[in-house]
Amino acid sequence: MAARSKARRRAFQIVFEADQRGTSVQEVLADQVRLHRSDDHQPPVSDFTMQLVEGYAQHVVRIDELIATYAVDWDLDRMPAADRNIVRLAAYELIWEDGTPDAVAIDEAVQLAKEFSTDDSPSFVNGLLARFKDLKPRLRRDADA
Repeated sequence: MAARSKARRRAFQIVFEADQRGTSVQEVLADQVRLHRSDDHQPPVSDFTMQLVEGYAQHVVRIDELIATYAVDWDLDRMPAADRNIVRLAAYELIWEDGTPDAVAIDEAVQLAKEFSTDDSPSFVNGLLARFKDLKPRLRRDADA
């Protein structure tokens, strides 16, 4: 598995854990960094993982607004937790991470959905992120305003 794919998976796990614990992603990220420093058997948190988690944290309110607006017939709280957190992280990367091609951000999110969620999740994640991709210029403009 490529380094960036591993970093995305780790970022998803951090965002998912924070969601399940009802705490901030920054707290879980800091816990993971401390854990690695105190236990050599724990993998390090890569710079790209930190970049994704911190970027998501910076835009969390806007990202949740976007998901609530465009996830047709799905309330954020009723959405499968894995889907919700995969889309959250991928939405950040798709909209605000200029270094990642749109197709890569979407494909990586679909792969995470295949691995961690339901049989219907990959198509749901793909469809919602494709909508964000189509609206990206407007979404960025609105976020920057």
